[in-house]
Amino acid sequence: MADILVIEDDADIREGLRIFLEGENYRVTEAGNGADGLKKVTDGLDLVILDVMMPGMSGIRTCEELRKTSNVPVLFLTAKSQESDKLLGLMAGGDDYLTKPFSYSELLGRVKALMRRYQVYKGKGSAGGDAEAEYLVRGKLRLNPDCNEVFLGEKDIELTDTEYKILRLLMQHPDKVFSAQNLYESVWEEPYFYSCNATVMVHIRNLRKKVEEDPQNPKLIATLWGKGYRFETR
Repeated sequence: MADILVIEDDADIREGLRIFLEGENYRVTEAGNGADGLKKVTDGLDLVILDVMMPGMSGIRTCEELRKTSNVPVLFLTAKSQESDKLLGLMAGGDDYLTKPFSYSELLGRVKALMRRYQVYKGKGSAGGDAEAEYLVRGKLRLNPDCNEVFLGEKDIELTDTEYKILRLLMQHPDKVFSAQNLYESVWEEPYFYSCNATVMVHIRNLRKKVEEDPQNPKLIATLWGKGYRFETR
């Protein structure tokens, strides 16, 4: 049974989420604010559903603190529909978002997609068997294709599930140009709409901050304006 942490200050919404998710056979833990939610984060957690607008510690701040210790997927719930508000959540380390009001069927679809990807790539060194992993090596960058394990030189790089899957795809096909639509449909496994382009851009930006020696002048993940993104081997 998978574990979900719901951090939401509205008690009615929180209860509704708990009842629905428990009915789908998930184990649910609740928190009414960000500070309390961070205390309930465990190593076995599979997903965090996080409200953006909360008194005290906002959802954005909560996610930033969470990302210091965990790569668990984060699904933001936001009452705001402006693109800039959604991007703030993604820049803080969120993996996806839903705008209130939302249907439970849409919520369940997002939950299952995030958890499915996380179960495949979760954890460090969690690949089955005792055989040594065959890393993808591109310059100083090494990536384990079986689990979320990435090194830049000798430095262990902590990536979110979404960042890892983007990097894995790019490294498996060096010098191939991926459009924003290619990346979105391959990584998020959902139909692409024009607004999704900003989502891809934010994740590429976050990824560069972690794997590029100089994120302002990327040498690994290149942008080909009007075409897409490419992992450079030269």
